[in-house]
Amino acid sequence: MSSPALDLGPARRAARERIRVPRASGLFRLVSPIVLLLLWQAASSSGLLPERLVASPVKIARTAVGLTTAGTLPDAIMVSLQRVAIGFAIGAAAGVVLALAAGLSRLGENAVDPPMQMLRALPFYGLIPLFILWFGIGETPKVALVALGVAFPLYLNTFAGIRSVDGRLTEAGRVLRLSRTALIRHVILPGALPQTLVGLRQSLGVAWLALIVAEQVNADSGLGWMINDAREFMRTDVIVVGLVVYSALGLLTDAFVRLIERRALAWRRAFQPA
Repeated sequence: MSSPALDLGPARRAARERIRVPRASGLFRLVSPIVLLLLWQAASSSGLLPERLVASPVKIARTAVGLTTAGTLPDAIMVSLQRVAIGFAIGAAAGVVLALAAGLSRLGENAVDPPMQMLRALPFYGLIPLFILWFGIGETPKVALVALGVAFPLYLNTFAGIRSVDGRLTEAGRVLRLSRTALIRHVILPGALPQTLVGLRQSLGVAWLALIVAEQVNADSGLGWMINDAREFMRTDVIVVGLVVYSALGLLTDAFVRLIERRALAWRRAFQPA
């Protein structure tokens, strides 16, 4: 007696629906920004939103094209990217190394964590005068501000990730007679990786915020300098262009980290909303 054939039609339809929904939801996410832009343009054209307060979207777009054609915007972006890259590399390395020292050793925690907790409460603007006295007015204080902003979120998340590793896994590693190095490599670091990647995303966001502050200090190039120069001449269109570029660069770097997160954590079955 032959077994009845399975009806795969409902399963296939459900699979197709799961594929279609993300694409449709992605399109729906564009509706509200487009509506806001249209309302903004209508308010500017009708005079409800004066030009001296903020330029219209059409004027901002024309300004962006003009700055790009003249080479001003690409040059400013390259200078800012270089500052962020150097500061992020230094801050990320310091944050991870300090988190490993504090997370893997009680002695390291007592030595590293108290000063880190005190320093992370210091505001960027309060450190600028000291950084100028220590490093001068060149590139070093700008890079140092970015590095300082990057180090703390990465330190806190990596430290928390190490300390939140399931104790049963470490106990199993000891039962299997793993060495301390093997235990750290195969159990603790993979377990801390999700939290570390969250810290990486936060650090990239803070890096751009720190850069905005840093480039207000005696800069003669970069996006922050372009915004500060435009403020002197009441050029709200140039200011908004610079802010939009900042946000776009932040979104791009965040998307890059999310891509790394999906690849690195492919083994983890996480919650997926319907």
